[in-house]
Amino acid sequence: MVKMKFFGVLLLCLCYLQATRCQLLVDLARDFETTLLNNRIPDTTRFLPEYDFIIVGAGSAGCVMANRLSEITSVSVLLLEAGDQETFISDVPLTAALTQMTRYNWGYKAEPTENACQGLKGGVCNWPKGRGVGGTSLINFMLYTRGHRRDYDEWAAANNSGWSYDEVLPYFRKSERIGIPELYKSPYHGRNGPLDVQYTDYRSQLLKAFLKSGRDMGYDITDPNGEHLMGFARSQATIRNGRRCSTGKAFIQPIVRRKNLHISMKSWVTRLIIDPVTKTATGVEFVKQRQRFVVRARKEVILSAGTIASPQLLMLSGVGPADHLKEHNITVVQDLPVGFNLQDHITLNGLVFVVNDSTVNDARLLNPSDIFRYIFAGQGPYTIPGGAEAFAFVRTPSSSFAKDYTDMELVLGAGSLSGDRFGTMRNLLGITDEFYDTMFGDLQDKETFGLVPVLLRPKSRGRISLRSRNPFHWPRMEPNFMQHPDDVRAMIEGIEMILQLARSKPMVKMGTRFHDRPFPGCEHLKFASEEYWRCCLRRYGSSLQHQSGTCKMGPAADETSVVDAQLRVHGIRGLRVVDASVLPNVPAGHTNAIVIMVAEKASDMVKDAWRMRTTPLNS
Repeated sequence: MVKMKFFGVLLLCLCYLQATRCQLLVDLARDFETTLLNNRIPDTTRFLPEYDFIIVGAGSAGCVMANRLSEITSVSVLLLEAGDQETFISDVPLTAALTQMTRYNWGYKAEPTENACQGLKGGVCNWPKGRGVGGTSLINFMLYTRGHRRDYDEWAAANNSGWSYDEVLPYFRKSERIGIPELYKSPYHGRNGPLDVQYTDYRSQLLKAFLKSGRDMGYDITDPNGEHLMGFARSQATIRNGRRCSTGKAFIQPIVRRKNLHISMKSWVTRLIIDPVTKTATGVEFVKQRQRFVVRARKEVILSAGTIASPQLLMLSGVGPADHLKEHNITVVQDLPVGFNLQDHITLNGLVFVVNDSTVNDARLLNPSDIFRYIFAGQGPYTIPGGAEAFAFVRTPSSSFAKDYTDMELVLGAGSLSGDRFGTMRNLLGITDEFYDTMFGDLQDKETFGLVPVLLRPKSRGRISLRSRNPFHWPRMEPNFMQHPDDVRAMIEGIEMILQLARSKPMVKMGTRFHDRPFPGCEHLKFASEEYWRCCLRRYGSSLQHQSGTCKMGPAADETSVVDAQLRVHGIRGLRVVDASVLPNVPAGHTNAIVIMVAEKASDMVKDAWRMRTTPLNS
């Protein structure tokens, strides 16, 4: 195991130095694990003509569904995934951005949008999405937050029975194995689930100042997944002993020997088979190794391909807006508003602060003492999830939401964009070299950290639609970020709250100073004015990659909904959608934890529908 970790960290260092060859090194990691560790997921190449359940997509939701449904030994389950299994190259939390340079990322790019991303590469937003067993949990920044109680109570109030906070909390707890001793007895956390949630062991002086500043500003130090969301907190993350705990590790690797579960990787689903007369989903069509397969489902097809691919597959299969399907000569099976209601959490990168204390940057990544501490003890700065050491959930001053409801997250980075010498973070965000050199060229030898505002309750809505009827073409992704004026207002107030935080006594005591160089393209405006920040958001505002809502859950009477409260597609039998696309409104949290909860709940719904429940849920 130590040799494996050493080899993995060595490959990561090589990736940083030879970024363009990173995929080659990932292939080397895969071959190493296959040959020496013999821990590959068995890849099904011979298929049964029928399975009880076919799950499309082995992302976070698909992994949970496969695990829970295959607990019933009398049923057969086929899990289809377009990508491969993960390797230890994705294990190191600090280097999460590096994994997004590999084939584990679909590499989506959104359409140009009027109010964001205009100054990024190509004038568009990067939308990294995971491709492999574990989905986006292979490449995300691992932060584990669930959102606010009101998020779920509002779902239930919209006639989505069973989705109130009190009703979904047991499913958060079911999946979780909390590794934070002071939370062992918390009624909000689980101890026996397969998904590890822990703190990193690393605690910088900057973290201590950040939390003390929160107290000085009148906020509590909280458990963001406990009774109250609002406040300052250390980052809780899906890590296990200093390594990423993806849903593949948590839910699939322990069960790969189950006889009733077949997993087929590198399998690209091209359409769902739906009988147009009975309006029943009967199976799927997919391509693997250049061969076309059709496999039937006796009970249900479960679509867990994600917020982008799930609506695309529905529309390719005749379920979607009738006029849009007709434009692409697709026979309409069911007219539904598939692809609308697209939501995302918005952010602005590049707010950098100089400080009189050591921070994390690319140069320090090659520090031998930190490398060996991580290899032999799973400790140190390499365990920081995506570099995010802490966060604050706050309410902007002009918010129209309830007083206890947070609409803004402030994320503390253990380093900053100025320390991205090798360009991995820039590549992820779409930041140009020109921007980096102009803004940070003279900061590379200075200690810096970043603070990032995140809009938690966006009012703007985008859309996923078909670009063509070719299933191998990306769909059209229209984000429409910050189209609603309240979103812009909240983001500007979030930036101002960050600057206020940086002026607090504990931060000033550390020598914190805002790097107040104007963003390129906005130099003509008065610095830090409302118009200046509008310009910065328009040019460099982007996505936190929490796309949701494109197959909205709601009652049949809701003309904007696609699935009901049981996640069954309206008007189609034998077909459910289980992923982030069903969220009516994106909660004020990081969506991986939320999607895992949705899948835990959905698996019980399926079991109940087919009378397969074996044990009651422990709440």
